[in-house]
Amino acid sequence: MSVTMKNIVVFVTDLTKAKQFYVDLLGLPVAGQSEMLIELFPGASTTLGLSLALHEEARKLVGRHTGLTLKVEKIEEVCEKLQAANAQFIEPLESSPWGKMAVIADPDGNQLALVDR
Repeated sequence: MSVTMKNIVVFVTDLTKAKQFYVDLLGLPVAGQSEMLIELFPGASTTLGLSLALHEEARKLVGRHTGLTLKVEKIEEVCEKLQAANAQFIEPLESSPWGKMAVIADPDGNQLALVDR
């Protein structure tokens, strides 16, 4: 038996705004799209799904820290692009002995970390 991860889902309230954030600002390529879900391909065999929060239990999950960390090349440029678009930074880009990191929020307040290591 083999078990692998297929996707991770982040619940959102507006797919258009979510697509602008994740695709246009962060540059994640679209792997597939329907009326309720956009699958993004962040360079791994696992996809990142942006799903409309249609049910009460899903709506409770909107606007939290997702636990996601994206490895970003040229993190300074990406953060500048996000700042120019008035994206919310929970933690600004900072350097540490292991690399650079920022924590941002999407239009629904879902938080994720960006790292360059």
